[in-house]
Amino acid sequence: MAHSDNARKRIRQNRKANLHNRKVKSTLRTSIKNLRVAIAGNSADTGKLLSDVESKLDKAAKRNIIPTGRANRLKGRLKRTLARAAKPAA
Repeated sequence: MAHSDNARKRIRQNRKANLHNRKVKSTLRTSIKNLRVAIAGNSADTGKLLSDVESKLDKAAKRNIIPTGRANRLKGRLKRTLARAAKPAA
């Protein structure tokens, strides 16, 4: 248990930040899932969804909620998946 006032304050701040970061990550995962469903269903609005997901990934990486490399990797994989789905099957 924390004994000093500043240690108690840090615990409060960390708890608040943790809740916020969990919400951001959850929203991000939901957006990625919605994009993948749209890609699989050949939806017309995948471009808009992709730009929305990219924006969310960049913001999360900028705020150190997720690592920058993970954001870049996810963006690349989603773009590649979209390109493969758009290409006609040979």
